[in-house]
Amino acid sequence: MILDGQSPAAIAEAVRALAAGALVGMPTETVYGLAADAGNEAAVAKIFAAKGRPSDHPLIVHVPDALAVPQFAAEVPAFAQQLMAAFWPGPLTLILPRRAERAAAAAGGQASIGLRCPAHPVAHALLLACARAQPPISGLAAPSANKFGRVSPTTAEHVRSEFGDALLVLDGGPCDVGIESTIVDCTRGVPVLLRPGVLTAEQVAAACGQPLRLPHQVESPQAAPRASGTLESHYAPRAAVRLMDAAALRTALQLLGADAPAIAVYARAPLHSAAARVVQRRMPDDAALAARELFAVLRQFDDAGVQLIWVETPPPAPDWDGVRDRLQRAAVR
Repeated sequence: MILDGQSPAAIAEAVRALAAGALVGMPTETVYGLAADAGNEAAVAKIFAAKGRPSDHPLIVHVPDALAVPQFAAEVPAFAQQLMAAFWPGPLTLILPRRAERAAAAAGGQASIGLRCPAHPVAHALLLACARAQPPISGLAAPSANKFGRVSPTTAEHVRSEFGDALLVLDGGPCDVGIESTIVDCTRGVPVLLRPGVLTAEQVAAACGQPLRLPHQVESPQAAPRASGTLESHYAPRAAVRLMDAAALRTALQLLGADAPAIAVYARAPLHSAAARVVQRRMPDDAALAARELFAVLRQFDDAGVQLIWVETPPPAPDWDGVRDRLQRAAVR
């Protein structure tokens, strides 16, 4: 059931459903999430079951503002506070030491927890309404509202297509960002990038006043925490994805015969094919625009029934890191 997320009545109905232990589809600026009360272990278990997600693969907990962080985090380093001030609400998840008594199921049993304050007005309204409920719901565990490992949803209709009409979904329109949040580990004394997003390493470093490390660059007796969306294979459509540079794409298209399978091509370079069963979409030259449409385009290719998706490898520039990461994971089989 899709409801208008701008409606106060729809927000109230969603809060009632969450308080009763049900799941709700909610929009964020990144992708749509499958939300449950983060403090209700039975409700959180429904997320893992609905998605077919391993219960030790942690979820991100969404909070209305930075003031809610101490309800879940045992410690907030100074550089993490600087990142919240710079980017919340927004597409940044921080991994923090977890309060032992809070949200163990949502954290996948880890001693750390991922927290984010989303910028979408519908998500914000829902989180505030949850916080005012009696008893209050302090935060919502909300991974992407899709089956585990598949293409993330960026519209309410995408969510409905994944889980059917029985799920209450708040419609907030197409997602503005289009790929999941940047994830920064704040549990090891320095900021460590676990998943790229639209926020670049340079932006994060400038905001917290120190370089953003990669996991292999950190010497610490504490292992990197598991984080959402960091498995080698993820974000995959039904069709097989292959990344190629423009020259390889051009050659491959020229070699296609009349009996070639249905193929989709997503590229920035102008490409042409005489084969009848080639579906072509031009990738934007701007990284933010490419991120916004990426998952919707992959879903459209699947809906067209193609067997292969050939994608021009994104440029090596930092602003393309998030798009490149999602495509590389989608291409792993």
